[in-house]
Amino acid sequence: MDLASRYKGVVGFVFGNENSNSSEDSYVERLLDRISNGVLAEDRRHAIAELQTIVAESRAGQLAFGAMGFPVLMGVLKEERDDVEMVRGALETLVSALTPIDHAKGPTNEVQPALMNTDLLSRESESISLLLSLLSEEDFYVRLQEAILSIPRGITRLMDMLMDREVIRNEALLLLTYLTREAEEIQKIVVFEGAFEKIFSIMKEEGGSDGGVVVQDCLELLNNLLRSNASNQVLLRETIGFDPLISILKLRGSSYSFTQQKTINLLSALETINLLMMGGSEADPQKDSNKITNKTVLAQKKLLDHLLMLGVESQWAPIALRCSALRCIGDLVAGHSKNLDALSSKVLGEERQVEPALNSILRIILRTSSMQEFIAADHVFKNFCEKNTDGQAMLASTLIPHPNSMTDASLEEDVNMSFGSMLLHGLALSESDGDLETCCRAASVITHILKDNSQCKEKVLQIELEAPMPSLGAPELLLHRIVRYLAVASSMKNKDGQPGYSYVQPIILKLLITWLADCPNAVQCFLDSRPHLTYLLELVSSTSSTVCVRGLAAVLLGECVIYNKSSENGKDGFTIADAISQKIGLTSYFLKFDEMQRSFIFSSVKPAQSHKPLTRSTTASMAEIEDDENDLTDQKNEDHPILTSVFDAQFVNFVKGLEVNIREKMVDVYSRPKSDVAVVPAELEQKGGESDKEYIKRLKAFVETQCSEIQKLLGRNATLAEDLARTGHSHPELMAGSGSDRVQIETLRRDLQEASQRVEMLKAEKAKIESEALMYQNLAGKLESDLKSLSDAYNSLEQTNIHLEKEAKTLKSGGTSTSPDIGAIKAEAREEAQKESEAELNDLLVCLGQEQSKVEKLSARLSELGEDVDKLLEGIGDDMALPEDEDEED
Repeated sequence: MDLASRYKGVVGFVFGNENSNSSEDSYVERLLDRISNGVLAEDRRHAIAELQTIVAESRAGQLAFGAMGFPVLMGVLKEERDDVEMVRGALETLVSALTPIDHAKGPTNEVQPALMNTDLLSRESESISLLLSLLSEEDFYVRLQEAILSIPRGITRLMDMLMDREVIRNEALLLLTYLTREAEEIQKIVVFEGAFEKIFSIMKEEGGSDGGVVVQDCLELLNNLLRSNASNQVLLRETIGFDPLISILKLRGSSYSFTQQKTINLLSALETINLLMMGGSEADPQKDSNKITNKTVLAQKKLLDHLLMLGVESQWAPIALRCSALRCIGDLVAGHSKNLDALSSKVLGEERQVEPALNSILRIILRTSSMQEFIAADHVFKNFCEKNTDGQAMLASTLIPHPNSMTDASLEEDVNMSFGSMLLHGLALSESDGDLETCCRAASVITHILKDNSQCKEKVLQIELEAPMPSLGAPELLLHRIVRYLAVASSMKNKDGQPGYSYVQPIILKLLITWLADCPNAVQCFLDSRPHLTYLLELVSSTSSTVCVRGLAAVLLGECVIYNKSSENGKDGFTIADAISQKIGLTSYFLKFDEMQRSFIFSSVKPAQSHKPLTRSTTASMAEIEDDENDLTDQKNEDHPILTSVFDAQFVNFVKGLEVNIREKMVDVYSRPKSDVAVVPAELEQKGGESDKEYIKRLKAFVETQCSEIQKLLGRNATLAEDLARTGHSHPELMAGSGSDRVQIETLRRDLQEASQRVEMLKAEKAKIESEALMYQNLAGKLESDLKSLSDAYNSLEQTNIHLEKEAKTLKSGGTSTSPDIGAIKAEAREEAQKESEAELNDLLVCLGQEQSKVEKLSARLSELGEDVDKLLEGIGDDMALPEDEDEED
């Protein structure tokens, strides 16, 4: 059990109240002395637990801890790393000493001991290094896991403790949450021991969402067992089911009060729902099927009703809870046709004020003062419209201006409006600061309705809005109104004189990019108003705009080229490309793409939003989100933080694909002439006295010359444009060089490449010849070896001949009767040996002649390649000459 619980009343007993003048310093000092000088380890652990309780509950204890406590606890961390309980107690004490205590709001000038302790710790570099070194070691909780697994039936006994008395149960529950965070083996054992039944039994006993921290611990343990584990999710679904989990989300009573602990419990339960809708780990092949099944079962259990109550109808609920519920609604309908239909048909409210759920969610988007709630509600429409053409068409069909004046009614009077009328009402407001933000949010919803849906794009293209005031003229098209809002947003300034609403322009640009994509009629409508192109060119070059805005404006300009089907002079793709070249410059224009891709918004995008596990610390911070949370600032990033959520991975990848198409289209535009341009010089008129035949001949020659020049010009244009696009994409730093420099460099590069190829060919030929020379050298050595063997045989024959001659002499001296026969035999043997030797010598001379011819040819070729032939042949045959010289000396 937690040793700190044994000292629950210590603070009140020793210190009395917060303002008492008792000897806090001396008491804390005695505890520190026990920790540093205690003999028994158990006594030191008790002292640490007591100290942790004091600094966690008392400002006086934190103040007394001060500079005395840090050296003592750092000594424990340094010397007692093998004592898991002691190290854990020391770390928890440090955390408590640095955590502010808000039992009662004191004077504004009151000393904040937690801040003082933080300052003291930050000044000790050795202490920071020691804490960081703990991260590099094997986690002592992992060692604890291994120790428990090594104990026979250790996990089983721990699970049995969940049914023990309350104090032991709570400590066992805490230990299990630590053990199951990463240990898959322990997770399997815990589930096998009936963890699901015991967890929900404890939560029911504690009062569900109205329970205390024990319910939170149960949900954290449950999340550890379900996170990225499809098999455990299936087991939960097919055994006890999802009913006990969904019952936690049911609000009870009439007051619907939300304490901080209840909010945390509900957030933890929503995290469990989110884990089930994820289906398992990315590597699990059954993830998708399990995800669909979980969503189906959850919807059958009326989860959508509970989520709508928490996220939409309960506007008195904390913002963090409403945001989490809205995100769960979006995830529940994503990619699930039945759930999409259920949401589109769901109605909320009382009998006389019933309205579709989508209308209520749209009202949240247009009205809320919380940026986080806007993002969460926008997430619902994003997932509702994703690959849901029927849903998009249904929403687009309601986009009809309200019969009454769109500017007379306020958002508080829009209860009876249809979805589309409410959305257009948000776009038809005045151009003041607050209304411009509302228009921006409405634009984000229209983006989802139009995405990848050409029919919706064409339909919305016909919508007209009334002018803000009758004196301003006739109604204008919705597309033109949105472009006007884009221009107005650039002139807005905040209190510091800087451009205000830095997220408005990017969101409106996102809508325009989505709308014009693969929609020539939208491009034509955009270009129908000449000031639109002028403003867009200025926006791309504006130094006061952010990198993201300039890059998106450049993409929108590129769409006016690649999706332009007009042949009207002044509005075709060639004219737009020419305007870009003259007003901005192709070099600068392509650089806008590179700068945008390096911006924080585009470089930090993630494929999918990661969900951090909810623990006691993270849920507490989420539950404390206030309504002023939208005061988001990031001094390191010029773009508004909201854009990291609005610009998801899909849109970023879509923009990257557009960039490639724009570069290719620019090359194509500069590679072909304008078909409607024709120049007929006056000198082409037929001259007086010139015959028709001569006139036709002269015209033919002129046309041939012009065609040749045009082809050369087009080829040069294509080369330059392609080089510019390639250089701007991969090496923007080289774009400052002139065209002549690049041509010269390219020529030198080609010459160098050709020379390198020739050198490589010569090297290969040289290596081949050297290989052949080595082969013939080895062959010559073999022949010389054979010659030596033949010489040895000849010498042996001579020795035999000499021996025979000696024998003949001996026989001759022995008797004259045999001398004629011996002489004949000797002569015959000598003649036969001489014939045999001459034949072998002739064969050898023929071979040597052939090899000499080859050597001469190889020597000539090696000389051409610059090799020293004499050096290569040096030493060949020297060894063979030695025996002959020795014989001659003998």
